[in-house]
Amino acid sequence: MNRWALSMGVSPREPLSNVAVLASAAEGFGFEALWYIDFQLGMKDVYAAMNLAALSTESVHIGPSVTNLVTRHATVTANAITALDELTDGRAMLGIGAGWSAVMGAGGQPSKLSDISAGIDEIRQLFTGEEQALYGDRIQLKTARRQIPIYIAVSQPGMLRLCGEKADGAILMGAADPEFCKWQLDYIYEGMARAGRDRSELTIDLVVTMSCRDDEESALDDVRAWATSQAATFEPWKTMPAAWERFRPEFAKAASEYHLVDHLSLHAEHKQVLSDEFVKAVAIAGDQAACVARLKELVALDIDRVTFALLSGGRMDRMEQIAKHIIPAVLAD
Repeated sequence: MNRWALSMGVSPREPLSNVAVLASAAEGFGFEALWYIDFQLGMKDVYAAMNLAALSTESVHIGPSVTNLVTRHATVTANAITALDELTDGRAMLGIGAGWSAVMGAGGQPSKLSDISAGIDEIRQLFTGEEQALYGDRIQLKTARRQIPIYIAVSQPGMLRLCGEKADGAILMGAADPEFCKWQLDYIYEGMARAGRDRSELTIDLVVTMSCRDDEESALDDVRAWATSQAATFEPWKTMPAAWERFRPEFAKAASEYHLVDHLSLHAEHKQVLSDEFVKAVAIAGDQAACVARLKELVALDIDRVTFALLSGGRMDRMEQIAKHIIPAVLAD
């Protein structure tokens, strides 16, 4: 496995012009894809960011990771992503999820599995560019150019199976833990078997959050806010790997103290609610040797690409560290 990508948002304190600089640098460092966060309350607009990235790159694939079907109607998303596809000359990809921070921040509830499944079908119909019977009418997406690949952000069994059944790609989220990932992959395989699909029909993109620093305590502190956001999403899970059941009290605590407005912020007050044990399980944090060792375990899994969730604060330096030091060390014998 030697395919690498980045995921990032645009902080309210950050000029949008930085997007073009970072995207161009990412392409120069050899990353094949760029995912952008869709969170309308805590980040600058995802489509503005992606369009700037499109105009400053020539080869990387670009998409939202992830948008949802609640705050954005399927027709709105389909039209917007075809514009991105035009700007990139066919490099757009569409990441869809049930919705969490963006949806709850707007007073909504995450989509059900049936809604996600129907939404994918609707968007694919719109991508044909032909007249379709949808929403009680006959409609047509005039801007459609092709079937843009649709990825689903997945972590729990139901979404994992659905992804295996009908998505073009999986944005595999939850934890940078090999056993956790194997547990997730089994559910994807179930969905693929149910639909009679071949493994080659699905791109599995594993998202990991990493802080590589000589001082482990500093590295752990760097990823705590992200780990807390993950723990809060785990709280309602009915099923998870047996080894993770011991963390349930931490999930409940994270859910009660998590502040939506500080989603993923390095300055979030809620980031101290978790144990080091959980943070080490869900994220990659430590010196280079420790980070490389964990990544080697992960790339040995049945995945196609690793996406690094690029934390805020010195992102150019983080990107360069990953490209020049971490990835070569992972690929070395």
